[in-house]
Amino acid sequence: MSRWVRILGIDPGSRRTGYGVIDSDGQQSRYVASGVINAQQLARSGAPAARLRVIFAGVSELLDTYAPQEMAVERVFVARNPDSALKLGQARAAAICASFALDMAVSDYAPREVKLAVVGKGGASKAQVQHMVGVLLTLRENLPEDAADALGVALCHAHSRAAQARLAEARA
Repeated sequence: MSRWVRILGIDPGSRRTGYGVIDSDGQQSRYVASGVINAQQLARSGAPAARLRVIFAGVSELLDTYAPQEMAVERVFVARNPDSALKLGQARAAAICASFALDMAVSDYAPREVKLAVVGKGGASKAQVQHMVGVLLTLRENLPEDAADALGVALCHAHSRAAQARLAEARA
């Protein structure tokens, strides 16, 4: 698997949605960009629909700017608060809907799966994910948690697609 692919990773949040862009050939990954779409600050009103519009527009702009071939989004984790899970699901949907115009592949990964791929431990802390993302992408500056999580999603996808390609080769 020697072809480089650009991957946009998304860590959805109704107030802050992290994004990370990497290039990967299945063996190594290179940092391209990362940041946070601050829907709460950018929305003209605090209404949920306004925040979803900001997320949709922000991800659309990222797709135009960085032209990724694939997108990976973290799945919603349902713990104790169903209302929070619904809001996260809506933010996730707004991000995914932005990809529809490009008809691109979108994959999703559970938070535990991302942590396992990046840190080697499914119960890793956010600080551990931040640290390992920095190590794996040889970054010198500390990233915001949401951006580091999004880069973790992109790295998880890069590892997963490489493993799937090796399995396909073995079967052939």
